[in-house]
Amino acid sequence: MKKIILVLLVLVPCFMAQAQDVLLKRNGDEIQVKVQEIGLEVIKYKRFDNLQGPVILIAKQDVFMITYENGIKEVFNEPATGNVPQADGSKQSGYRYEQEHLKLSGPRIGFTVLTDKYRSNIRDDYDTNVNAFMTQFGWQFETRVFTLDNGVSGLFEFVPLVGGLEQGKFLPSLSALIGVRGAKGFEFGLGPNVSLGGAGVVMAVGTNFQSQGVNFPVNFAFAPSKDGGRFSLLFGFNSQR
Repeated sequence: MKKIILVLLVLVPCFMAQAQDVLLKRNGDEIQVKVQEIGLEVIKYKRFDNLQGPVILIAKQDVFMITYENGIKEVFNEPATGNVPQADGSKQSGYRYEQEHLKLSGPRIGFTVLTDKYRSNIRDDYDTNVNAFMTQFGWQFETRVFTLDNGVSGLFEFVPLVGGLEQGKFLPSLSALIGVRGAKGFEFGLGPNVSLGGAGVVMAVGTNFQSQGVNFPVNFAFAPSKDGGRFSLLFGFNSQR
């Protein structure tokens, strides 16, 4: 009995020392943490796997729930409003501000307007007539290469599209872009493009709208080449929950 009590006296403090809080973000991510402070607009915590590391700040509006080490759960139903501190405004010693990063991979739908030269080349090379206006369907794949403290991210995007289906045509195109996206969703990209009209460069700009936890990206692209040019407007949606 004494041995059992001795073992319990050793194991219980060790177990308690390993207790952690669990922070659940609104995007579905779970992080094991030790909560330091809950403010009006931010929550301060340390990562449980690095308790000697910096205190991290996350916007309260990005947190759905915290499960404390004693089992009590605190749900943040209504996101905080007001000005959330930015990375360059939280330069206190030992602090780091955590940003939510947009991930906009997902379906794309839109339309493309073709120049007369582009249509002429399609007609001459493939013996088929194409209207100046055609629909587009496809998917955007993206990889975040880096993220700065201010939320700006470097991206690689791959966008395959199929156009002309409403005309009974199959006109594929492939674009690979290297770009930059700001913390608010505005982005710019540049890269190679290949289509039936030839090879060239594609330039694209875009932004993102959010509603009820869903992202709605909008992109405008221009693809000039020696065989003509195309103007495209694409819309999409995704949810990371």
